[in-house]
Amino acid sequence: MDQIAQNQPKVVIIGTGLVGSTFAYALMISGLAGEIVLIDANRRRAEGEAMDLNHGISFVRPVRIYAGDYPDCAGADVVVITAGAAQKPGETRLELVHRNVAIFKQIIPQVVRYAQQPILLIVTNPVDIMSYVAYRLSGYPSGRVIGSGTVLDTSRLRYLLSAHCGVDPKNVHAYIIGEHGDSEVPLWSLANIAGMRLDEYCPSCERGCQPSVREEIFRQARDAAYAIIDRKGATYYGIGLSLLEIVESILRAERSIATVSTYLENYLGESDIYISVPAILHRGGVERLVPLRITGQEAEAFHRSVAVLRQVLGQIQW
Repeated sequence: MDQIAQNQPKVVIIGTGLVGSTFAYALMISGLAGEIVLIDANRRRAEGEAMDLNHGISFVRPVRIYAGDYPDCAGADVVVITAGAAQKPGETRLELVHRNVAIFKQIIPQVVRYAQQPILLIVTNPVDIMSYVAYRLSGYPSGRVIGSGTVLDTSRLRYLLSAHCGVDPKNVHAYIIGEHGDSEVPLWSLANIAGMRLDEYCPSCERGCQPSVREEIFRQARDAAYAIIDRKGATYYGIGLSLLEIVESILRAERSIATVSTYLENYLGESDIYISVPAILHRGGVERLVPLRITGQEAEAFHRSVAVLRQVLGQIQW
């Protein structure tokens, strides 16, 4: 098994709470990685998760899974960081920032010390802020530091639209950009079903898609995490699958387009910020950003979202 693992990608997961362990489970089932390392401040927790996962290895393709420490980041293709303080009921993602910046000041230097410039995939909230923090602390090229961004938010929007319109989510194309949080922006002007913009498609399906319906669909997508946390305490299945989609695109060089949190350089007039926009992913991380032609109203909302993040970044003690 060790020989097989040497010829397949190595993924390190830092943080084995509900999100990290759920992603590890999805990654194991996918057969994408030959080696999965679990690192956690609570070593026994990481060991327990590794044991539980290993007991199912006979049902999946060969993979080596074990609890490790930062020296085990050596040779990693992707390091996924989910570690951080948990979001409490009623707490916004941005309120987490000060606690999680302190945690990253401990984690990132350790990763940099042992890893040979892997892709850093940041999941810890507030993810746009934490992605920028990881970029600054690591010194890695910006394309190699990626946040999970609004990939899940976009998936939620597509699911809700598909349920309303009565079509397969795979045939719904819509994006949410901006902050992964309360100021995120749905791009209704670009949303389409089977290549037809909503304004063209909606009259034909006779289900009704007034502005109030779109507003409610977006509200449900934006506030989904709050609703789930209120009911079960945490979200992890959706984000676990979102992470698998991102990692698969990177390791297989698929050049898939995803709304990850990424570094902007004069994109829609914004620079030196991490925020979600459509990006093409390949083996080296973000290959390039996809230019958007959006309405003036959507652009204004995007700039407001950037301003929210800049305000928080200005409060960080580097």
